[in-house]
Amino acid sequence: MEKLRIGVIGTGNISNCHMDGYKSLGDMVEVVACCDIDEKKMNAWADRWGVANRYTDYCEMLEKENLHAVSVCTWNAAHKAPTVKALQSGCHVICEKPMAMNAGEAEEMLAAAKESGKILQIGFVRRFGADADHVKELTASGVMGDIYYAKATYLRKNGCPGGWFADKRFSGGGPLIDLGVHVIDLSRYLAGSPKPVSVFGVTYNNLGPDRAKGFKPGWVVEYKDNQFEVTTEDMASAMVRFDNGFTLYVESSFNLNIKEDCGRVELFGTKAGAKLEGPLEIYTDLGGFFANCELQGKTYFDMDAFKDEIAGFIGATTGKCECRATGEDGLALMKILDAIYESAETGKSVDINW
Repeated sequence: MEKLRIGVIGTGNISNCHMDGYKSLGDMVEVVACCDIDEKKMNAWADRWGVANRYTDYCEMLEKENLHAVSVCTWNAAHKAPTVKALQSGCHVICEKPMAMNAGEAEEMLAAAKESGKILQIGFVRRFGADADHVKELTASGVMGDIYYAKATYLRKNGCPGGWFADKRFSGGGPLIDLGVHVIDLSRYLAGSPKPVSVFGVTYNNLGPDRAKGFKPGWVVEYKDNQFEVTTEDMASAMVRFDNGFTLYVESSFNLNIKEDCGRVELFGTKAGAKLEGPLEIYTDLGGFFANCELQGKTYFDMDAFKDEIAGFIGATTGKCECRATGEDGLALMKILDAIYESAETGKSVDINW
């Protein structure tokens, strides 16, 4: 079988996770081309991964390389245009989260996917974690009952990466659109992917980055000039209602006065509850007694999920499996994010229209 030809648009940090996934597929695929507006960074990345064909214009890459599929790993403001162009060029696309800057852009991307007949997968990697797989299995077997409420938390005490992540012109928002999107999507996915119908949200910009001496974030984005400003929120919180009665409470932050960073999803069902943070924990009653259970084996999220995500993407493009994180899922999340930001700005609850 001839290798599937893959291209990567955007050679920042997350593109390395995609490359790990493609490399794990062996002879099935080959990343033959890459593109980035920063030629120096792109060349260093291509040298590291052994990618021969290099471009600063994705249109030229798509025209010349006869690609089967493309990873879009750019900053958020540049998700829509290359995704639409790749789909129109006959490529399947996996686009990193968040899908776009707003729901309007997401709708354009989804329309392009439907018109082309190609797969558009969104980079909701938490769906591919072992913890998510096990909760899905437990729910299908009836252990959880009906999941009616969830808490999704992704908080950093001093964790703004800076660079384009902090500049709303390029990111579309702060921790809500960067971190919160992961746990919001995971919660919705595990609850059966209901449609969001209304939101009440708040955002705060009170602390700012680099506020404590001697404490540095785990990673920062380095740039040679000062093209980026800090214009995003420190912290966001919201309550989201869905059409089946499911309700989600979410918190996310880059900067917050807390003891330590945390990232978890807690689910509450009519028969059991679950916590996804480290090894999967289940809370239920057993023979008339309350029971707290930690599942044995690999029941947690780790970086192997990126390999499973890319394998799932390639499987979907070749008809071996269904796409697990569709463009429709991406649009639902963009509608939620838009509504939270609108609610925070207006101080009122926002209905989500479909």
